[in-house]
Amino acid sequence: MKRYVIYRRVSTTDQGKHGHGIDAQKRDIALFLQNFSEEPFEVVKEFEDHLSGKTADRPELAKALEMVRKTGAELLVAKLDRLSRKVSFIATLMDDPKVKLRVASMPQADIFQLHIYAALAEQEREFISARTKAALAEAKVKGKKLGGLRPRTEARNKALQVNAKARAERVAGVVLPLRAQGVSLRKIAEALNTSGVPTARGGSWQASQVKRVLERLEGGG
Repeated sequence: MKRYVIYRRVSTTDQGKHGHGIDAQKRDIALFLQNFSEEPFEVVKEFEDHLSGKTADRPELAKALEMVRKTGAELLVAKLDRLSRKVSFIATLMDDPKVKLRVASMPQADIFQLHIYAALAEQEREFISARTKAALAEAKVKGKKLGGLRPRTEARNKALQVNAKARAERVAGVVLPLRAQGVSLRKIAEALNTSGVPTARGGSWQASQVKRVLERLEGGG
């Protein structure tokens, strides 16, 4: 019989946003159990923290992991970021031979794909936020026109360029190692699609888009 220990986490700022609320997590977990779990299954116990993902001390998660290690059940979470937003924590957990992890919103994902997703999500938060602010600040300080463009247009174009580079860097951890191994652009696109990584417009990856990413990463533009 398949056994699960369920863990949910919500913070005050997350409540009701982007499907992070407790009700949304319960819904996603129920959908997983109804449609993707092996049968029969048993929910051993449920745990719930009301803390920020940045908080290292999460007592209910510690209890959930203790029960997982003791019973051999799988730890089931609605989304990967409900477990943690730090890829280092998730990677350490995945290396624990006594912990098996399942993510309801990615029911078919294996450990390798979950690790990629965690790394990309962390990079996205860091790069897009920090570098967009830096680009806008730089354009404001310079306060000059390029090619007859108004300062606002210049700043906007600069921000677009920075965002494009940030998105390229977001997938660098997948694209560059595969390319170094001689994997084709088409196969790299398939790997990104399989891992559930969306393009800038939320679509599927094509070889031409992977090529542009490599050009941005290698050319610095």
